[in-house]
Order: sequence, then C-alpha cells, then structure tokens
Amino acid sequence: MPDAVPHPAVPDPGSDASGRRARLAALERLRRELDPSRVLTEPTDLARYAHDDAEWADFAEPLAVVLAESVDDVAVAVRAAAASGLKVVPRGAGTGLSGGANAMAGSIVVSLERMTRILEVDADERLVVAEAGVLNDDLRQAVAAHGLWYPPDPASYRISTIGGNAATNAGGICCVKYGVTRDYVLGMTVVLADGEVVRLGRRTAKGVTGYDLTALMVGSEGTLGIIVELTLKLLPLGGREDRAIVGSFDSLEAAGDAVAAISAAGIVPSALELIDRTCIEAVDDWQSLGLPHGVEAMLLARVDDVGAAGEARAAAISERMTRAGALTVERGASTEAADRLFLARRLAYPALERLGPVLTEDICVPRGRVPEMLRRIQESARDHDVVIANIAHAGDGNLHPLIIAPEGDDAAKARAKLAFDRIVDDCRALGGTVTGEHGVGLLKLPGAAHELSPRVIELHRAVKRALDPNGVLNPGKAFPA
Repeated sequence: MPDAVPHPAVPDPGSDASGRRARLAALERLRRELDPSRVLTEPTDLARYAHDDAEWADFAEPLAVVLAESVDDVAVAVRAAAASGLKVVPRGAGTGLSGGANAMAGSIVVSLERMTRILEVDADERLVVAEAGVLNDDLRQAVAAHGLWYPPDPASYRISTIGGNAATNAGGICCVKYGVTRDYVLGMTVVLADGEVVRLGRRTAKGVTGYDLTALMVGSEGTLGIIVELTLKLLPLGGREDRAIVGSFDSLEAAGDAVAAISAAGIVPSALELIDRTCIEAVDDWQSLGLPHGVEAMLLARVDDVGAAGEARAAAISERMTRAGALTVERGASTEAADRLFLARRLAYPALERLGPVLTEDICVPRGRVPEMLRRIQESARDHDVVIANIAHAGDGNLHPLIIAPEGDDAAKARAKLAFDRIVDDCRALGGTVTGEHGVGLLKLPGAAHELSPRVIELHRAVKRALDPNGVLNPGKAFPA
C-alpha cells in the first residue's frame, strides 16, 4: 500500500522507558475505571480498529480500543490518555473514506458504536435526542413512527452513525434541496480534550447566544471534541409527493450539461444523482437488479413538490435533460424502478470494491463546472491508465470519482494516486473544494494545504490550541498542521 499523503508524524509515546510506563499507566487506569472487557488489546482487535474504510491513508496499531457505552466511559478514556500524554482517536462505525478515524501508534481508539440509545423524540418541538452511535437509518425509522423525518441521508445511511455524520458534516442524496447534517444539529454533548463534558447549542428553533460552537464542532472530525450525544431538528414526514425523472446519456459530459442546465434554470429537485456505466454494470453484476446497460451515464432526479407544482418541476427537468442530448428521458418512472436505480447509486461503492481497492474522491465544484470537471476526470483516467468510475450528488456539484486498482498491483496503485492528486488540482482550478462531505481526514491534507491560505490555516491552529492545547484529540487530521 503506497503512502497516500505526507503528514506530520505523531511520536510513539512508547518509544522509550518513560513512554512505556505512560502506556502501562494508561492501560491500568482504563481497566480500573472501566469494565475490563470493554478495553481491547488483542492484536486482532487492534488491527480491526486501526483504520476506517480509507486504507489508502496511513495508519498504525493503537495501544488499546475502548468500547464506550456511556458519556462517562468516553470521559474516562480521554482523561486517562491526557494524563499519560497519549492520543485519542474517536471512531463511530468506521465507514469514513478519508482516514479521519485512522489510528496512530500508541493511541487509544474510543469507539462509540455501542452508544445506540435514542433518548427522546419530541413530536411537538420536532426534535430528537440520540447518542452518537445510533445508525442514521435507525434514527430515521424511529422518528418516522412519530410522523417525522430526518433528511440527511449519506449513501452509507444504513451503516454509518449519527455521531460520525456530524463529525464529518455528512451530506447525502436529499441534500441538494434539504441541506447537510449541520443544518439539522441544534445541540450536542461533547467530551473535551481534558475529559470534561459540556453541553452546546439549544433545543429551541432559534438561538444566537454566544459563538456558534455547535456548528464549529460539526465537521471538525473529532479534533476539537468528541461528540457523544446530539439534538437534531426534524421535519414533518408528510407533505411531499415523489416523482422520478430518469435520463440516459451517451457521455458523461452530456449528463453534466444537463446538470448545469437544470441548475442555471433555478430548478431545485429533491435529488439529482449521477451514475456511470462502470457503476451500473458493477452493481448489476453483483445484485442482479435488472439495471439498463449500454448507456454511458444516467441522471436520477426526484421532485417532491405536491400537485401541479411537482408536475411543472418534473417537466422542466425532463426538458433540460432532453435539450442536453439525453438518449431517453423517462418521466414519471415507477416507484419500483426509481427505487431500484437509487439503490444502485447507493450500492456503487461496495460493488466497485469487489473489483479491487477503491480510492474515493469527494470533490465539489460549482454546478456550472460539472461538465468540465467530468471531462477532466476522464482525461486523468486515460493519462494515468486507471479505471475511474463516477457517481455524484450532481445537483450539488459534489462528484465522487472512484479510482479502482486491481488487488496486488502496486504500479496501478501508484498511478491511481497520481490520478487522485490531479483530480484534486483540477477541482481547485475550477473554483471547487477538495471535500464536499467526507472530510479532510488524512487523504485530503495536501489539497487542503493548497486550498486554505496560510492565515486561515493559522486560524485553524489557534482554534485547535484553544480547545486542545496538548494535542490529545485526533492529531494530524482535518487541517494541515
């Protein structure tokens, strides 16, 4: 596995006698103050928790894994680490794609996967209070029983946690119309770098008391505090009427032209997703969903406006697809057919993983530059002789080129890394940003270093020093150190 990015090395605290004593002291304290069965040190366990899904990024074996079951457990783990000069790596379900949960040598991984209680659903105030380890889909189903809806829906919604979604400010298919995780976080409980527990935010619909520390924590990737509980805003479940529009195209650029035209016309669908031929065929070979073959790209659009407004919006999207050169446009696609296609979009990443290690991009460009960015991605694939599949939250300009390298082919992995870097550079050249929803983690540190000015990077460092002066929490992640 090639090194994915250069980043500052975190010294192993066990490299000398005093470091070894510190490690032993931390382990003894953890086993004394926690149930010893929830402190994992076996090599197989350490290997399992050493990294998230971004195996392309650097990682090392941690000292221990703490399976936290309460806020107090998290606080105990952080205090033990801080007292011994160790580092803490927070972790949810491990579904991240940028290395944000990758461990460093001698660190303590604090897993929140067992903190799965939904503590309150307030239907009158339209909010839910949940622990960080609750799966996105479990929360959505729980609030639906009360006639409520939590919109953010990352493709990993069935396996990713609410805490992890907040830590990376996750997006999803609905976000083109309904916004990202940050738009729904009213408040949270956070364990700080010294182990103290604080409550941030509010339960009211409005509130501007003090700095917005809640919004600061969202997307901070566990570098400023560990989010252990969230208060989330909800919407009514009803009041929407789904219509699907599916366009097939003979090129990625033509599909991109349709996206740009829909955006330029001021049309806001409830979803506008792109999936290319490589993804369609990979998913169908795996799941046999009866997906259409022989087209280079498909745009999957949904509108949820009621009545005549929904019909008009669907017609407008269909017209823009046709003008952009769609081979076919199916308006009013059956619910079953539309659901099957959107499922294919969600399954694209695991389907491609069956073909070999996947290096996942998460760039976001202005919507009008989507056609040009798709063209440049294809050029990068040709120039570096790699396979790049494409899925996208196209309505947001958030593209996910998926670079595939055959298992065991180190030369292909090296070419994939070159293609990855070029795509990031092209994204920035078109006025884009290096991550739209997955976070910087480790993989995007070089791109972030170019995107953020030196003064802005220093502002990040100042915030980090203020909240975590000893660098306990997830060091080396989220911004260039």
